[in-house]
Amino acid sequence: MAGRVSGKRALVTGAAQGLGAAIAKMLAREGAKVALADINRAGVDALAAEIDAACGPGTAVALTLDVTQPDAWSEAIAAAAVAMGGLSVLVNNAGIASLGSIEAVDPLVWDRTMAVNVDSVFHGCRAALPVMRESAPGSIINISSIAGLLASPSFAAYNTSKAAVWMLTKSIALHCAKEGYNIRCNSVHPAFVRTPMIAQLGRGTTEEREARLAQQNPLGILGDPDDVAYAVLYLASDESRMMTGAELKLDGGMSAM
Repeated sequence: MAGRVSGKRALVTGAAQGLGAAIAKMLAREGAKVALADINRAGVDALAAEIDAACGPGTAVALTLDVTQPDAWSEAIAAAAVAMGGLSVLVNNAGIASLGSIEAVDPLVWDRTMAVNVDSVFHGCRAALPVMRESAPGSIINISSIAGLLASPSFAAYNTSKAAVWMLTKSIALHCAKEGYNIRCNSVHPAFVRTPMIAQLGRGTTEEREARLAQQNPLGILGDPDDVAYAVLYLASDESRMMTGAELKLDGGMSAM
């Protein structure tokens, strides 16, 4: 099923590495134009060059974006729409992990986690919706986490931020449906995925750390970035036209226990 998102124009945040890079490359391979947004401009410049080399000149555009800044969002959305001729897909992927119980977490860490993980989705969707209405049908895909559905005593800020993304997604979906925008909004909830973010989770070698994390779900495996990218591809495509306000769990069965 090549070309599953042909003609789509997508903006992906946190695109310089990890999940964001995998998502951007997947969408480009399946026919979309992609705007790569990240605070790491060198990273998205390199990825845009890689995508253009593989998929053709003009497939990717690199943008500098601090997702916590509303004005930066407005500028990035406008630049993406000009470069790609519109905007039909928004992937809110940028995020940070934070450790700490309710008594241990630093208030500054709490504030930063909320700014990057939650406020960015709020600002991004507000800025994108007026532009996306002109390129409907549209799809907003918010990367939450299984940690937004299952709590841990050591992830007070992260659990809360990802749960907020989950519920904000539903509110956006219902708003767009009520207004007749022909824009869907869904969330993706991965468990542990092999990205730089999990390097801080636990001690020991990479192999030892990954083995311990994999044991936490019934399948006994870690996700790869492409596992999440395939889920985003489905939600970005018109194959998922009946799906909105939903959560897609990629957790190896963890939430079924």
